[in-house]
Amino acid sequence: MTNQGIRTVLHPVSDLEKAKPVYTALLGAGPTVDSPYYVGYDVAGQHIGLVPHSGMTGPVAHWHVDDIEGTLAAVTGAGGAVTQPAKDVGGGRLIALVTDTDGNVLGLLQDPQ
Repeated sequence: MTNQGIRTVLHPVSDLEKAKPVYTALLGAGPTVDSPYYVGYDVAGQHIGLVPHSGMTGPVAHWHVDDIEGTLAAVTGAGGAVTQPAKDVGGGRLIALVTDTDGNVLGLLQDPQ
């Protein structure tokens, strides 16, 4: 299992059209993905995503891994809990959510291989 570090942070927003100008100003670049259900920015080797109506209560950092199922098994074996099993969010990209022993939400992301 290889962990590539945190490269994606997803932010819950209630209104994409209101949020886009704020993040565009902060990041100094326009979005690279701009759809009604997701807006994403690629800046300085990181991906910042805006997700409307996601149910998230705050930003979630996503660790990029090469084996999401193996990482889920390792994290749960160490005391973490799966809150969202791995699911394909398009193009073979898998995302899962776990919590640590204090309830902190950790995102896992595996790109197609």
